[in-house]
Amino acid sequence: MLSIAKYLVLAFGLFIIGVGFLMLFDPIRAREILRKAGSTPLINYGELLLRMIPAAGLILSAPVSKYPPFFELLGWFMIGTSVFLILLPRKYHHAYALKSAEILTPVRLRAISPLSFIFGGVLFYAIL
Repeated sequence: MLSIAKYLVLAFGLFIIGVGFLMLFDPIRAREILRKAGSTPLINYGELLLRMIPAAGLILSAPVSKYPPFFELLGWFMIGTSVFLILLPRKYHHAYALKSAEILTPVRLRAISPLSFIFGGVLFYAIL
């Protein structure tokens, strides 16, 4: 179980790095994807349930990571916010996504893309 949790964290780190590349090289597409969050029941609940998988990996692998309190806190935060968004009417989640996409212009997405590389790298460092 522990090795599966570690692989989930590594996959999550790789995903976050991939998002960073998307934000850097195709910020318009990144905004389009962000705008879709919460737009349909399938997208909304699928996204939220999928978020809980790496969150569980973070919690389960926390004891063997280099940053146990951070992993556990982040995992529980991801699960808590996912549950909150599942219970919230979908239209509010979608409205938040639309507002976020409005704020995150292509220039801003490119500017913050290094944060995704750093965060993904920290996940790799902390679990290997």
